[in-house]
Amino acid sequence: MTQFNEIQQIKRDFFALRNGVITDTLRKAGSPYKIIFGLNIPQIKEIAQRLGIRNDLAVSLWNNQSTRESMLLAPMLYAPTQFSREMAITWIDESPSTECLDILCHSLLRHTPYAFNLAINLANDTDSPLRRYAGYRILWHYINTNPDDIYSIAKQELSRPQSVASNPARQIIDEIDFLKSYD
Repeated sequence: MTQFNEIQQIKRDFFALRNGVITDTLRKAGSPYKIIFGLNIPQIKEIAQRLGIRNDLAVSLWNNQSTRESMLLAPMLYAPTQFSREMAITWIDESPSTECLDILCHSLLRHTPYAFNLAINLANDTDSPLRRYAGYRILWHYINTNPDDIYSIAKQELSRPQSVASNPARQIIDEIDFLKSYD
């Protein structure tokens, strides 16, 4: 009987759940990953729930940057209270796609103790549209508690040349405008 290490077993799980239609769609859309199994987010979350919080495994999966599902699973396995601000910046900078940034921000970064301050700093980063994108994705979760500050930061984004960060900034502005219309 062949024994598999934990990463190999996870990849076998990915393979068992693979979806060719999603894989083809992602490839045609220009997904940067060499290996795409085509799992959807609920399937990846199911695997994460089975594995539990495992910082060491999360780092190993994150370092497997050729595989889409490995990078999407990794943030779901890391304990937010143990994820340093420095690691947050590193993982943001290493993210190969906005999909990866979305999962990183939603599954991990917004739950860290420094999330709001990190998001403000990222959203004001003048050099990196992807850092700003991540900042707005985290700030989305603070719309109800800090709408005025977040609104003014998002407005600044719209005064910059169009970038990947423009869409989440516009979404934030639209949502805050919508919420204010009910005040």
